[in-house]
Amino acid sequence: MTEAYGQRFGERLRVENAPAIVTRALRTADMAVTEVRCDNPLREMSGSIQQEDAFLVCLHLRDRPRREYWLDGRRAPMCDLRAGESCLHDLKRDPKAVLDKPYHTLAIYLPRAALNAIADEANAPRIRDLSYKPGGGVSDVTISSLARLLLPALRHPDQANLLFLDHVLLAVGVHVAQTYGGMRPMSRPVRGGLAPWQERRATEILRASVKRSVTLMEVARECGLSVGYFSHAFRRTLGVSPHKWLIEQRVVLSKEKLRDDGLSLSDVATECGFSDQSHLTRAFRQTVGVSPGAWRRALQR
Repeated sequence: MTEAYGQRFGERLRVENAPAIVTRALRTADMAVTEVRCDNPLREMSGSIQQEDAFLVCLHLRDRPRREYWLDGRRAPMCDLRAGESCLHDLKRDPKAVLDKPYHTLAIYLPRAALNAIADEANAPRIRDLSYKPGGGVSDVTISSLARLLLPALRHPDQANLLFLDHVLLAVGVHVAQTYGGMRPMSRPVRGGLAPWQERRATEILRASVKRSVTLMEVARECGLSVGYFSHAFRRTLGVSPHKWLIEQRVVLSKEKLRDDGLSLSDVATECGFSDQSHLTRAFRQTVGVSPGAWRRALQR
């Protein structure tokens, strides 16, 4: 079992609590994100992580001035890391750092198998290695924006939407493959959207999942497609992403439930697969333009 995410990863960075999310959007590999934070570190070296053919894509949420960093047992030049900057670490090279200043980091686990799967789905040659400055920070707006979308799910996992998390982590992997691995899809015939039977099957599964979570991989597998192609074909056919379409179906169901005056807004949220009343309100307002309470009152009038 890998030490590169979750509690075992947190132990290497001397923190007791390291919330993590694992996604299986790719059939042959897992990706994961771990949040590590320490406000009062002791001056000590981080622990070694079991070597494997994988990378960590780390977004720093706090400044780390004069960070001391080691790679392959050798000290690298000291550098200043600023909040919002990202670093890439090759887990084959035993990366370590001195933990002497407060730190707060999101670490995305990206194994070689995931990079291979991403390249295969893009019909591109597999990536040999990533190009980056070891230990140095880079201002990558895409990584920063995508990784921050994962913070609410790490802090409130009971409210996390698996489809959404699959999309975000897969997007990080594709971005790293293209930006740092030079991945470029080979030309291929332009393909359209979902076949009629695939559209029916996908919407059947998603409708049946209104009250529970479903992964992107589950739906794509039922349609006989890769996750990447399924997402593209679904959007091309139905005009929205699978995640957005599922939210819209939950809103449609909530309209039916709101006609029952015996149900509170909290009850309606639970019946329609929302994590709580505020989640229902946000989704309803974005889709309908008014809050569910206002919609119910207008209906009564």
